[in-house]
Amino acid sequence: MENELLDNTIQDMEYIGDIPEGWKWVKLGEVVKIIKGRKPETLIENPKENSLPYLTAEYFRYRIPYQFVNIEKEKNLPVCEKDDIILIWDGSQAGQVFTGLKGILASTMVKIIPNLDIVNKAYLYFFLTTKFEYLNTQTTGSAIPHVNKNAFLNLPIPFPPLPEQKAIADVLSSIDDKIELLHCQNKTLEEMAMTLFRQWFIEPTKDGLPDGWEEGKLGDILSVIESGSRPKGGIDPNLKDGIPSIGAENINGLGNYDYSKTKYISKEFYNSMKRGRIQDYDVLIYKDGAYIGKKAMFGKGYPFEKATINEHVFILRGNNKVNQFFLYFLLDQKDLEQLNSNSAQPGLTQEAMKSFEIIIPSFALISRFGELTKPLVDKIFSNAKQIRRLEQLRDTLLPKLMSGEIRVKI
Repeated sequence: MENELLDNTIQDMEYIGDIPEGWKWVKLGEVVKIIKGRKPETLIENPKENSLPYLTAEYFRYRIPYQFVNIEKEKNLPVCEKDDIILIWDGSQAGQVFTGLKGILASTMVKIIPNLDIVNKAYLYFFLTTKFEYLNTQTTGSAIPHVNKNAFLNLPIPFPPLPEQKAIADVLSSIDDKIELLHCQNKTLEEMAMTLFRQWFIEPTKDGLPDGWEEGKLGDILSVIESGSRPKGGIDPNLKDGIPSIGAENINGLGNYDYSKTKYISKEFYNSMKRGRIQDYDVLIYKDGAYIGKKAMFGKGYPFEKATINEHVFILRGNNKVNQFFLYFLLDQKDLEQLNSNSAQPGLTQEAMKSFEIIIPSFALISRFGELTKPLVDKIFSNAKQIRRLEQLRDTLLPKLMSGEIRVKI
């Protein structure tokens, strides 16, 4: 599908050199204004009627709402609509841009409002996605870095006529729409598997254990629980190839991986590792840090053909009593958080994981669940790989379209 999209895109373009005649450079501050978010007096943990998500950097990064705002009690707070352009203003990711979510804007974010008479909103959004590295290096403040307002407002933007802005944005949006569709499909597939798990393994226990089921501990169904390692002295940040070493920042469910956070180890170190190599359908657990208990599963070449984990992640593999699909959906972050063995530094130990109390259903039912769930998980992995290819296509086209190296016919 992405190859067809590329072919159709190229047919509607002509290649040229420098910025075309008729384009001009305009300072960003001449075409936009910004509104900074504010922190509400009260935040709630669960969504209720008349509530909206609190839009933090974490929410935009993972699309998971952690806190909500009662909009009836909290008045005059900056509200964002789904097509608004949002920029992280404060923190280590200052300069990163997002769109596509409705909610209440956090104090570390700003909403960018363009003058729609002269600038296309989608064109502006795509332009800003190319400026993260620049804005992030132009931050001020020692304790908490924030975007330099003057650097932001004086940022030059190449400015084609409005119809061409829209045409450029349409090309890039068509790719993003396909990416979003695949994300939505993956969410539906995961919900289908989770619904099946609840119907087969949770609801039947409400009135006691069915025949053939037993109480046990997680250790009873595991053949492997291990963490990885890193080279002495840590990861070399300048190493851009080799074998990916996956850390806790990328333990985020099924089909979600941020390639910009990938770190690498040498092939020599990988070959020397005695543990921590990822196999198809391994269950990965975030074992220490802010979000202990988060889980992921990788496989079928996603996100890499070969990869390993670092010391902040557990690999879990089941024994002959279960399969990996049952094991994945069995584990819930909130339940695992209760196993935290160190209140000063949150973390899970192998002993705590093995002692986690569970219900072990009949093997026949677990096997059938695996047979029905495997195609759903495989499709998620396939979609995730297609998302990656589409993102690479978009990221290749974007700077060429923005510079005028590639022209879109109106």
